[in-house]
Amino acid sequence: MRMLLLLGLVAVALCEPVRYDGNQVFRLKPMSDEDVSFIKRLSETIKIDFWSPASADLVVVNSDVDIHVPASYTDMISLRLWQRGMQYKVIIKDLQSSVDAQTNTRAQVIAHSYTKYNRWSTIETWISSITLANPALVSSTVIGKTYEGRSMYLLKIGKNTGITKPAIFMDCGIHAREWISPVYCQWFVKEAVSTYGTNAQMTKLLDTMDVFVLPVFNVDGYEYSWKTDRMWRKTRSVRTGTRCIGADPNRNFNAGWCTLGASTNPCSDVYCGISAESEIEVKNVANFIRKNKSILKAYITIHSYSQLLLFPYSYKYDLALDNAELMSVAKGASEALQSLYGTPYNIGPGATTIYPASGGSDDWAYDLGVKYSYTFELRDTGLYGFLLPESQIQQTCKETMLAVKYIATYVLNKL
Repeated sequence: MRMLLLLGLVAVALCEPVRYDGNQVFRLKPMSDEDVSFIKRLSETIKIDFWSPASADLVVVNSDVDIHVPASYTDMISLRLWQRGMQYKVIIKDLQSSVDAQTNTRAQVIAHSYTKYNRWSTIETWISSITLANPALVSSTVIGKTYEGRSMYLLKIGKNTGITKPAIFMDCGIHAREWISPVYCQWFVKEAVSTYGTNAQMTKLLDTMDVFVLPVFNVDGYEYSWKTDRMWRKTRSVRTGTRCIGADPNRNFNAGWCTLGASTNPCSDVYCGISAESEIEVKNVANFIRKNKSILKAYITIHSYSQLLLFPYSYKYDLALDNAELMSVAKGASEALQSLYGTPYNIGPGATTIYPASGGSDDWAYDLGVKYSYTFELRDTGLYGFLLPESQIQQTCKETMLAVKYIATYVLNKL
């Protein structure tokens, strides 16, 4: 009986949400190769969650490095940084307080909201309701199941003309903890259906093209980030031979797979998986895009944070064949975005603008032949990081809408 009670207590403990009381987020500024080596050695001795860049291997001189540090190590790291004379500041003093600020207001809210963060069950209900409410513009299909058996819903937004139209593919939520990303996909669908017929730009777009929207790519990880660990990034696949769960879906596409900026360590947040497309979620998306590549004219993937608009390549430093045009479109899109609230965005090829990363969806889509392939890194630049307050959702979505519509209109005019 005592053993059963103990097992029960262990089971309850395993289900308890991860807490981050006293954990802090530091921003470091390595100014020399020795500083970079120091950060890498530090990550080998204690468990550090790299927010930006995504792993210790990507740290370079004269770049901001945001690291999430457990409470038990914050004093020690502060002392060692001070002794070394490295520039740093604490940008989040108590991570749990920031997590609570995001999630406590959602505890009793069931109804879907475009200015709140919504759980997967709420998003799933929203997908059904917005499809039923807009049959002339919206249809929904399931492109496959996740590792844990959840449906991957893909919405098609566009006037049903009875013929196959050129299209844009957009996905959100490839990394579980980037909550602002799925909100934007939901916002885009809302704006599309609510302004069709009154906004000339949107009406022309949806009359001429379709927009495929995957509201949440990494559904299992997203739900886990709500239920258990707010800072979870990867998928939730289980592999024999390791206790570590999941792979980074944005290192799992067959684009320079598992070379620059990815890890073969299953415990790493940038683990590339056992093979390209080993993650079922990645395979489902890749299969759909491959099947429809003849009609797909643009690919847009929404991430956070850093306020960047990126395009290929990330898995190599070579410039894309269409670099000049991709840069020109990105410049116009970022200017459109900035015109609303003045939010600055940096633009450029992924490898040189943020950091090298192989296995990314945008590079893969571009190499497949989807020319206008872009990655957004939404707000902010680190003050809140992955914990962007709900008070910033509306502004973030409104300004991003301008940039996405700019890209879509450019693509439309090139047909």
